[in-house]
Amino acid sequence: MLGIYTSLTHQCFGSCWQPWTLFSLAAKMVLPECGCCAFYSFLEPQFKPIFLGTVDPRSEMARFRRVANSQKCVRTGGRHNDLEDVGRDLSHHTFFEMLGNWAFGGEYFKEEACSMAWELLTHIYEIPQDRLWVTYFGGNPPEGLAPDYESRDIWLSLGVPSSRVLSFGPSENFWEMGEIGPCGPCTEIHYDLSGGVGPPQLVELWNLVFMQYNREADGSLQLLPQRHVDTGMGLERLVAVLQNKRSTYDTDLFSPLLTAIQQGCRAPPYQGQVGKADGGHTDMAYRVVADHIRTLSICMADGVYPGMSGASLVLRQILRRAIRFSSEVLQAPPGFLSSLVPIVVETLGDAYPELQKNTTQITSLVAEEETAFLSSLERGRRVIDRTLQQLGPSHLFPAEVAWSLSGNLGLPLDLVGLMLEEKGVQLDSAGLEQLAQEEAQRRSQAQQAKPAKKAELRLDIHALSQLQRQGVPPTDDSSKYNYSLLPNGSYEFGACEAEIIQLYTLDGAATDSVGGGQRCGLLLDKTNFYAEQGGQACDRGYLICKGQQDVLFPVIGAQIYGGFILHEVIALETLKVGDQVQLHVDEEWRLGCMKKHTATHLLSWALRQELGPNTQQCGSHLSPERLRFDVATLAPLTSEQLQAVEETIRVAVGQDKPVYMAEVALELTTQIPGLRSLDEVYPDPVRVVSVGVPVAIALAPTSQAALQTSVELCCGTHLLRTGAIGDLTIVGEKPLSKGIVRLVAVTGEQAQQARDVGQNLAQEVEAASARLHQGSQNVVEAQHLSKAVGRLSDTVDTAVMPQWQRRELQAILKRLQRRANTAIRKLEIGLATAKSREILEKHPVGPFIVDTVPTESLSLLVKVVKQLCEQVPGASVLLLSPQAPGKVLCACQVAQDAVPTLTAETWASAVCSHMGGKAWGSRAVAQGSGNTSDLEAVLNMARAFALNQQ
Repeated sequence: MLGIYTSLTHQCFGSCWQPWTLFSLAAKMVLPECGCCAFYSFLEPQFKPIFLGTVDPRSEMARFRRVANSQKCVRTGGRHNDLEDVGRDLSHHTFFEMLGNWAFGGEYFKEEACSMAWELLTHIYEIPQDRLWVTYFGGNPPEGLAPDYESRDIWLSLGVPSSRVLSFGPSENFWEMGEIGPCGPCTEIHYDLSGGVGPPQLVELWNLVFMQYNREADGSLQLLPQRHVDTGMGLERLVAVLQNKRSTYDTDLFSPLLTAIQQGCRAPPYQGQVGKADGGHTDMAYRVVADHIRTLSICMADGVYPGMSGASLVLRQILRRAIRFSSEVLQAPPGFLSSLVPIVVETLGDAYPELQKNTTQITSLVAEEETAFLSSLERGRRVIDRTLQQLGPSHLFPAEVAWSLSGNLGLPLDLVGLMLEEKGVQLDSAGLEQLAQEEAQRRSQAQQAKPAKKAELRLDIHALSQLQRQGVPPTDDSSKYNYSLLPNGSYEFGACEAEIIQLYTLDGAATDSVGGGQRCGLLLDKTNFYAEQGGQACDRGYLICKGQQDVLFPVIGAQIYGGFILHEVIALETLKVGDQVQLHVDEEWRLGCMKKHTATHLLSWALRQELGPNTQQCGSHLSPERLRFDVATLAPLTSEQLQAVEETIRVAVGQDKPVYMAEVALELTTQIPGLRSLDEVYPDPVRVVSVGVPVAIALAPTSQAALQTSVELCCGTHLLRTGAIGDLTIVGEKPLSKGIVRLVAVTGEQAQQARDVGQNLAQEVEAASARLHQGSQNVVEAQHLSKAVGRLSDTVDTAVMPQWQRRELQAILKRLQRRANTAIRKLEIGLATAKSREILEKHPVGPFIVDTVPTESLSLLVKVVKQLCEQVPGASVLLLSPQAPGKVLCACQVAQDAVPTLTAETWASAVCSHMGGKAWGSRAVAQGSGNTSDLEAVLNMARAFALNQQ
C-alpha cells in the first residue's frame, strides 16, 4: 500500500466532481507526465468544463492533456449508494480512494488507454493475465448506439482470450454520472478471485470510460465537442489484489483497525464471514465499524461534521450506524468508537496530513456523539422489543413505530431495518413509504416558503366553551423557554411533566381514551412544546406515559386555541384522561427553529439598516429548513442592497452576540424609539427579545439601542447567542404585490453550501465567457457552446444560491446567450452560402431543386434553402439532411410565382410523412423530419410530388 502512495509524487488539493460523491472532499492530484512540479487546485466540478468545451482558455486546466490522480470519495447517496451494502459483503465501502488517469481532447483514446492499463496491471504490478477478465459495451439499439467492437478488438489484440472478453448492455458498460452530463461507453477490467478453482468470482478492478456524449435534459444524447478518457480504479481493491488478500478488509488498510476492534471489544476475532456463515453478524459489525470510522475521520478532517441536513445529516447517520454495531453487536464499552480515530490517522495520516492536524477534534466529536446517542439507542431497542412482544407471528413491524424511532430518537431507518432483520421481522415498507411521502410533501411546502396547512384537529367554539365552563385554566407553556447553553456550545432541553386533561378524536369529539394508532388531540395542563404562532413552526417530538417508558407517542404538531394548546399525537397504545406523561421536544427541530427565528430578527434589523427605519415587515414564516420574510419596500431591492444586508447579518453572527429575553409590562414598550412590533395584540406582560443589549437597557426611556440593534416583541424561542446561526444568505425573492417582496433565506451549513454553489457557477460562467471571447472555429463548436450557456442559465435559475449573485449571473448569461446565438448565425450564414454554391454547381437552373446536403442542424438547413432561393429567384427548393442514426431533416421553400397548388407545407408534409415523420410551416416555407435508410427513394418521391402539382 505504501508503495502505491509513494508513486504519487506531485500532490495538490482540490475536489472530485462525480455526482456519486455525496460531498466534495480533497483530492490529491498528480501530473506525472506534465514535466513540471506544480500544485493544482480544482473546484467542483473538476474536469466537467473540459468535457463540455467550456473550460476557461486562460486557465491552467485548459492546457491539461494527460492527468493522473488519487481522489478521496464518499459514496452514500444518489445514483450510486453503497451504504446499505457496507458490511454485508467483502468489497463495498462508504469511503474509498479512486485512482484515475485522464486524457483530454483526444490526446489518446481507446487503444492507448487499454494498452497502458494492461501494461500497468500485468507487467508493472505483475498480476497474472489469466486472472483478468474484461467487459465492453454491447450497444443500445433504442438510442442508436452500436456495440463497441473497437474496444473488444483492442483487448483481443492484447492477448486476452475471447472467452474472457464479455459484452454487456448500457446498465453495466455505459457510464453516466447522473440524469444529465458527460457520459460514454466503458470497458471494465475484472479480477477473478477464484484463481481458477471453481467458477470465476469476478470483482471489478478498473473502469475505463470513453467520454463521447452528453446526456441532455430531454434525455437525448449529443456528441461532445471532443473525445476524452476518464478511468477509475479503486485503491482498496488494487491493494487487495497486490497483497493477495481475499478482500479489501484483509489488507493493511483495514487490518490495524480490525485488530484494534478485537482488542477493545468483547467479541471473537474477525473471521471474514458473510451471510448465514456470519453467525450473530459479528464479522459484518467488524466491517461496518472499520469502514465507518474511516469515513467519519476523513470527512471531519475535511470540515464536514455530523449535523441535521444534507451531507452532515448523512454523516450523523453513518456515525450512529457505527455506534450501534460497536455497542450492541461487538459489545464495545462506551467511548470505544472514538478510540479508533488514532488508528485511522496512523494508517492514512501520511497521505492526508489534515487527519494528523485534526486528530484531537475528530476524537472529541466522535466521543460526544457516541455519548449522546447511546441512551437513545438503548431506549430504541426497548421500544422495538416491547413492540415485537405485542405482534402476531406473521405481522409486519408497524411503520409508525419505526418512523417514530427515526424522528424522535434519531435512529436511522436503515438501522431500524437492520435491527429488525436480525430478529427475523419484516418492516411495513409500504406504510413507511407513505409516511416518507407525507414528510416529503411537508418539506416541499417548507422549501417553497409556504406555511403548512392547518391541522384538521382543532378546538372549536363549543369545545372552548365547555373547557371554560369546567374551569380548566389555559395551558401553562412557560416550560418552552426552559433550555440552556452548555459550555461546549450545545443546547440542553429539559423534559416536562404533565397530566392529560382531555382527549379529542379527529372529528373534535371529546373522549376519555384513545389508542390503536389513532391520531388524536391531546390537551395537557402544561407543556414545553411551542405551538405554532408568530410565524414560527410548531415543535414536534414525543411523549411517554409513566409506567410505559418503552412506548413513544409521537407528537407531530401543536396549535393554540384561546390559550389552550392542542397537541396532535399518534396514540400507538392506549392514552387516558388523567395519565401522567413526560414530554420531549425534537431537539434538532427546535434548535433549527431557534436559529431561523433569531436569524429572522437579524434580517429584519439589517433590512432597516439598509433601506431605512420605516421599512415594514409584512409577515414571516420559519422552519428548520428555511425562512421567508415579507417586507414592504418603496423600490425593488438591488443586488448591492441584498449583499449589504447579508454582510450586516454576518458581522452580527461573527461577533456571537448574546440574545437577551425578558417579560416586561406592555406599557414600557410603547414609547421606545425604533422598537419593532407588528399589528398584533400582545399579551401583558410581553416578551422582549434584544440582540447584544440587555432588555432593561434597551427599554430605558433614553435608550437608542432599538435603533442600533434588533429589539422586538416576540413570543418565539431564540438562540442564546447569535454565533450558532453560522451564516445567512438570501436565496430567493418574489414580488407578492406592489411594494411587497417575499425573501427566502437559509442559514448555517445550507447558507455556506449556497455560497459554494454560487462560487462554482460564477467560475463556470466566467469560463464560458472566455470561450465565447476566444471564438468558435465551426458551427458544431458554436452550438455546443450555446447549449452549454443554456444549461448554465437553467442551472443558475434553479440553484439554491445567493440571490444577488443569481441576478448578476443571469444578466451575464443573457448577454452570453445573445453573443453565442449571433456567432452561430454568422457561422451558419457563411456555411450556408458555401453549401448553396456547391448545390448550384450540381443543378441546372430549373423550377425545382431537390437534393441532400450535410448540415449540423435544422436551422442551418433552412438557411441553405433560403440562400438557394435568393440566388435562383424563381426556383422552389427542398433539401434533405441525413443525421445519425437514420434521422433525416427536411426544409423547403416555394417560389412566390409557383403553381398555387404547391405549397411548402404540403410539400414538406408529404415528404416527411413518407419517412414516418411530420412537418410544419406555411405556404412559403416549411420544415420537418423523419427516418429513412433510402434517401434516393425519398428524393424521387419529392421531385415527383412537386412535378405532379404543375
